[in-house]
Amino acid sequence: MIEVLVVDDDTRVADVNAAYVARVPGFHVAGTAHSATDALAQLDSLPVDLVLLDHYLPDGTGLDVVRTLRERGNQADVIMVTAARDVATVRAAMRHGALHYLVKPFSFAGLRSRLEAYARLGTLDDGGEAEQAEVDRIFGALSTTAPPELPKGHSPTTAELVRRALREAEGPLSAQELADRTALSRQTAQRYLKLLERSGRVRLTLRYGEAGRPEHRYAWDSGQASP
Repeated sequence: MIEVLVVDDDTRVADVNAAYVARVPGFHVAGTAHSATDALAQLDSLPVDLVLLDHYLPDGTGLDVVRTLRERGNQADVIMVTAARDVATVRAAMRHGALHYLVKPFSFAGLRSRLEAYARLGTLDDGGEAEQAEVDRIFGALSTTAPPELPKGHSPTTAELVRRALREAEGPLSAQELADRTALSRQTAQRYLKLLERSGRVRLTLRYGEAGRPEHRYAWDSGQASP
């Protein structure tokens, strides 16, 4: 079992996140903490593999916790789970060794995908030397935005072009709007949108006008909804 410490200043949110963790096979909640002091104390006494760490704590920040952990020689892995979305904090978390950064609000599916990706890291062999393919696998293990396996006749380059356009859009796009942004034909845009929708990467919504068929509109699903 992968032992997890859930750290959040809001007791309700900590309980929800702990319940989410408990629903993922292979993970066990070792404890919950609501302050930096409490988190560090529990990490000194509990065997913890992974910390789900909020940034805003009443007596410090999540980055302070990570910094102190490393100074004490504690190598527990960290996934930041926080409403802090400024680029400086995100970069600092990366520099301090956070494996991933999940922005609140998020869904169970969003957290589950990160946990399942983290679990896959445990299947990698620590012994021996790594070829480039193994290095790429290790560094990409927590990526949740890679395009799905593509059926024959589909281009990874085109799928990435569509994905990037959807992620950069301020709202859902129609197939024609996507085609205009990517210089693809409408038919090609529609084909890739349907593919990504079937894979669960894209959400489909309908916009009804005054008459005629509803317009299909697509948005990239980052897996971040609530709580």
